[in-house]
Amino acid sequence: MSSLPSVPVFSSQPLWRQMTWWVLLFPAAMFVAMGMHSIYLLNWVHVLSGVLWTGADLYMGFIIGPVLRGMQIQARTAFIACLVPRTLLYFPVVAITAGTAGWHLAGWLGITNPEHPKYFWAMVSFGLVMLMTVVGMCLLLPNSLRIWVELKKTEPDREKIGRLNRYNIRLSGGQGVMQVAMILIMAYFRF
Repeated sequence: MSSLPSVPVFSSQPLWRQMTWWVLLFPAAMFVAMGMHSIYLLNWVHVLSGVLWTGADLYMGFIIGPVLRGMQIQARTAFIACLVPRTLLYFPVVAITAGTAGWHLAGWLGITNPEHPKYFWAMVSFGLVMLMTVVGMCLLLPNSLRIWVELKKTEPDREKIGRLNRYNIRLSGGQGVMQVAMILIMAYFRF
């Protein structure tokens, strides 16, 4: 099998130009909802940011992961070079916004009161959010930054990039499973 030609793996654009800045609309809307004490707007922010977080994690873990495993290392590295900058801001922002909005919403609705009948499930969902946040901030984000730093090198270590990305894809899949559990809890809250 012939080898692929060398593929440039790092964009010449600065990192800040490659990031998904539109995602900052969600915490802005969350602060507006909190300032207005609007349950409707805060619920909208919570649901939409949660959907974007969950959907992206599931897509990364169960769709992109298997596709990347089947690609040649040069093509995989080129794809990762385009993907990583777009996720560096996206994932932390939607994750923190979804969790923060959800916690405030639960407080406003009285669900965080120990006497509330759904208090136990509120604490289970809080525990899941904390676990997912720790995994995201302490494992996924630092690995993404390691990938980005490696991609900036003249001769990036493609094996290292692939290994770190496989680790992130698996962690994203694990987060997707936890988020499906969260959706079950949220459905219970709704009905």
